[in-house]
Parts: sequence; structure tokens; C-alpha cells
Amino acid sequence: MAFTRPRALRRAAAISIVAGLVLAAACSSGEQDYGPGVTSAPCPGSANKDRGCIYLGVLSDLGGGPFAPLGISMNEGQLAFWNQVNESGGIGGYDIDITTYSRDTSFDPRVHRMAYHEIEPHVLALAQSLGTGQSIAMLNQMDADDMVSVAATQWSGWNYRSADRNLVLSAGYSYCTEAVMGLDWFAETHYAPSNIAVVAYRGNWGGDYASGALKWALANGATIADRIDTGPNGEVGDQDGPVEEILAAAPDLVMLATGPAETAEIVGKLVKSGFTGRFLGSLPTWNAALLQTPAASALTALYNYTTPVDSWAGDSVGAQRARAAVDSEPANFGYSLGWAISYPLEALLIAAAENKELTRSGLRRSVMNLKPDGEGMVVVHPTGAERPDLSAEWSVVFEPDQQAPMGARAISTGYQGTTLARLGIHEPCTRL
Repeated sequence: MAFTRPRALRRAAAISIVAGLVLAAACSSGEQDYGPGVTSAPCPGSANKDRGCIYLGVLSDLGGGPFAPLGISMNEGQLAFWNQVNESGGIGGYDIDITTYSRDTSFDPRVHRMAYHEIEPHVLALAQSLGTGQSIAMLNQMDADDMVSVAATQWSGWNYRSADRNLVLSAGYSYCTEAVMGLDWFAETHYAPSNIAVVAYRGNWGGDYASGALKWALANGATIADRIDTGPNGEVGDQDGPVEEILAAAPDLVMLATGPAETAEIVGKLVKSGFTGRFLGSLPTWNAALLQTPAASALTALYNYTTPVDSWAGDSVGAQRARAAVDSEPANFGYSLGWAISYPLEALLIAAAENKELTRSGLRRSVMNLKPDGEGMVVVHPTGAERPDLSAEWSVVFEPDQQAPMGARAISTGYQGTTLARLGIHEPCTRL
């Protein structure tokens, strides 16, 4: 009697054969050798036909939102960084591609989430995720996907294992410690502020910066006269409300954690209304284009901002390499920032390649106890650490200068101050 294979087994066998053919086709074409984002086929347009490709995603404001000038320039800095890596031999037999899966999120949380889901199946990690709130909102999904990302923001939680789940790589200080060091510098250089107003985007970025200002005030006998939450002009219309509140509070220093357009409006309207104090801004408040606005003279006379990265004209090895990687001066400081925040991911990819674990889960395992080198351009805390070493953090202070590169001149580099060491910060300054 002839043997007849049960229909279910025949169907299962057929499925198994088809799956095997699909897998074989994928391997032969190099589409997915190790998992998402790693292929044996060369990167698009690469001249290195003997190398495979590691695809990294980019989720940033690349033209449609309030931080487009910064996001575009940061992306250019990262492109230059990874191009130099490729020219130097790549990593573990692979070139790095950050263009194929680069998406403009317009700094919109909804668009950010949609773009993440679109590129997630195709990338090994994220080279950039711009937006503190946007990135925090994706942590649960990133955790499920084992998706490691480079933070394009300075929220203090990125430096604490309990907050970022060892998923987010960062470089430099946090917004919280930026405010503390900035106020120390301000008090040494100008005057000791006694009545401070803080205008900040609502959410974790603004909250982090405001928290640092409050910690400094409590430690130095000053008062927070007003904490004003605002948003981009595209969302709230204008900054008339914050300006009125500041005038009513009569502070002697206004601290800003807003976008460049809002910074120019607030400074210009306050000075026009008779305000005689000064302004101190977080990194994202500045763009050289502000020197072309009616607020230019007020900004030049009364405003400073801080960054966690050596200046374009700096002497650090990293700054010199970043300059050598391009033929002309960048549009703004975002280029240097984009270069600097790429160091931790480069170190992680090298470690994972050496461990033969170029997979998402492999990256996550390799993140522990890694000590990336920021080449003097930026402080990079050991990845996977429980908390940062705040004694290692420093900042660079700038003032607007029409004649300087990108419209601003570094007037203090490697500044630390004394208050941060007295605060004993052991957790994020703001929580999820």
C-alpha cells in the first residue's frame, strides 16, 4: 500500500522549503547576514567592494522643525565622522552607512515614532535620535527591539543606567549640570545673580536645565524668581507671555532653554522693554543666523551660551580631526556636536566586532564597561555605568562675535566651577 503523507506535514514541509529558499536568497544577496542592519553587500555607492555594510538610522530635525539648522549641521558632522571611519578601513570588515535610513522628523513626536517604526527593521542601531521627549517616549519599544541609540540631546537620564536601560549613548554634560557650571562661570565673570528667571521648553530638556538652575540657586543663596514653561513659536505662536512674566518678576539674569528663534524674540523684546540684566543660554539656543535679526546687538552685548564640546577652532585632537574632515567652515556649531557624539557608538561597534557580536543584542551586551575616547573634544562617560563621574565634566562658554567662526567666539574652554562637586547628584535631575 502506498504511503500518503498527511496534508499538514506536506504543508509544513513546503513552508520549511520556502523559508529555506528565502533565507538562502537573503544570504546570497547579502541583505541580512547577522540580523537587521548588517549585510555582506557593500554600502550603496561604496568603492570598497570587499566590505559589507552596517546601516545606522538617523531620526532628526532635518528641515521641517524648530531645530532644523542644528539638526542638519549635526547630521553633517556625523556624516564626516563616519566617512573618516570608512576611509580609515571601516569597522570589522564593514563600512558604515547613515544616509539610507536617515529621516526628517521635524522635531514632531508623532513623526518621530512613525519614522522609527519605518526604519527599525533595517538598521543595527541609531546614529542619532534628536529630541529628549521623543527619545524617552520610544524607550519601551527600543528595549523590546534591543535598539541602541546615540542621544542627540543632553538629558541627565542618559547618564544613568536606571533611566536609559543601557540603550542610549551620550557624550558631554547634561542640561542639568550645564546650568550649574554655566552659573558658576557667570558668577565669576559678570556678577553673582540673586534673582534668576528660567524660560524653558516644557518637558525633560527644559525641566533638566531648570532643575540645574534651582540646585545652583539653593547652593549659592540665590532665588529662582520665575520658572516659565514655553514651546516653539510654531506651537505657541509667540513669546509675549514669557516676556511679560519676566518683566513682572524683575530678575537680574534670564536663563534660556529654548530654540534660536524664541531666544532672539525673548532677548530682543526684553531689552526693548527696558530690561537691563543679562542672558545665559543652553547650547540649542544659539544659531549664527541670530546675528542677522533685530536682536543681534542685544545678543552680542548681553548673551552667552555654553556647549559640552570643544569649539570649531579648538586645539583638541578631536577638533583638529573634525576640521580636517571638511573643506569649509560648517554652517553652525552642530557640526562639532554631531562629530563628538559619535565617539561612543564607534567604540561600541569596534567592541562588538571584536566580540563577533555585530547584532543588536550583541551591541547591548558589549555596552558594559566600555570607556570611549573623546579625543579631548568631549567628555565621554564609561558606557553602561550606573552613574556618571561628574568631576570629569566641563563646558565651553561662547559669546556672539560676527567675525568669529559660525558667529561665536569661545571665551572659556574646559570650565568646571566649584558648585557641581558640592551638590552630590546621584540620579537624573528630572525623571520620566
